[in-house]
Amino acid sequence: MALINPSATLSEIVTTTLRNRTGKLADNVTKNNALLNRLRKKGKVKTVSGGRTIVQELEYAENGTFKRYSGYEAINIAPSDVFTGAEFNYAQAAVAVTMSGLEQLQNSGEAAIIDLLESRIANAEKTLTNNIALDCYSDGTADGGRQIGGLQLLISKTPTSGTVGGIDSSTSVGSFWRNQAFSAVNNGGSAASAVNIQSYMNRLYVQLVRGVDQPDLIIADNNYWRLYLESLQAIQRVASEDQASAGFNSLKYMNSDVVLDGGFGGGAPANTMYFMNTDYLYFRPHVDRNFSPIGDERFSVNQDAMVKLIGFAGNLTISNRFLQGVLS
Repeated sequence: MALINPSATLSEIVTTTLRNRTGKLADNVTKNNALLNRLRKKGKVKTVSGGRTIVQELEYAENGTFKRYSGYEAINIAPSDVFTGAEFNYAQAAVAVTMSGLEQLQNSGEAAIIDLLESRIANAEKTLTNNIALDCYSDGTADGGRQIGGLQLLISKTPTSGTVGGIDSSTSVGSFWRNQAFSAVNNGGSAASAVNIQSYMNRLYVQLVRGVDQPDLIIADNNYWRLYLESLQAIQRVASEDQASAGFNSLKYMNSDVVLDGGFGGGAPANTMYFMNTDYLYFRPHVDRNFSPIGDERFSVNQDAMVKLIGFAGNLTISNRFLQGVLS
C-alpha cells in the first residue's frame, strides 16, 4: 500500500481551498469600498498583465487641427499630439495563512483541516480587503511609499504641488494635471456647517462640470456626511436606492451619490468630501496578484510548519485630475 504524505495532503487542501476563494476575495474588496464598488460596476477594474510600471494613458489637450474654412481653403492636417501617459508603481501587499505540524495532527482528517483553514483564510481575507480598502484613501506614503496611492494623492487638497503618476503638477507644463480643491475656511470664509455645506458643495461642483462630464460619486467622512444629511432633513431628500442596495449609506446631490465611507473604522479622512468623475479613475490589479495565492506552499527549513501567502499587486490610477475635486 502506498504511503500517504500528510504534508502533501495538507498542501493540496490549502491550495485548492485558496484557489476556490480567489474570485470571491477579489469581489469582496470592491464591496468593502464605495469607490471600488463604483469602479467595478462601471468596468473600471482593469487588470495589468505586465510591465515595469502601470501606464495610464491620458488626454492632456484638444486636437490642434480644428479650423473653420471655406470652399477650397487648405485644411490643417498636421499631426496633433494630444495623448501622454502617467506611470504608477506597483503597490504590493500580502497576508499569510499558516499551519503547524502539531495543528495538522490535532485536526486530523480532511474535514477537520478544512474547518481550521476556513477560519484562518476568512480572517486573512478580511485583513487584506480591509487594509486595501483603507489604502484607497491614502496618500501612498506608508511603509516607505509601498502603499497604494489613494485619493489623498490623486485628488489632493494642495493641487498645485506634488507629483502624481510621474507628472509634476507644480510646473506650468503640469498645470493640466491639477484637481480642484475648496477649503471651507480659506475659500468659504468659515468652517463647514449644516447651514453652508450645500453652498460649498455647489461652488466646488460647478468647477467640475464639462459638458456631459460631471461628478457621479461623492464620498464623505462622518462629519461632512452628517452635515449634508442635516441640511437635507427638512426636505426629506430621497436616498440613492442603487448605493443602498450595495450596502452603503448614501444620499443624492445633483446626479451624484453622496456616500458615507466613514462609520466605525472608515477610511475617508476627517472633514473631507471627494467629488469624483469615476469615468477617469481605475483600479489596476496585476492579473497574477489579484487577491490570489502567491506561488506554492512554503515549508519552514527549521520549523514544523507550513505557510501559504495571499497577495495583491497593483494600484489606483487616474487619467484626468482636472475633473476631480475635494472639499475640506
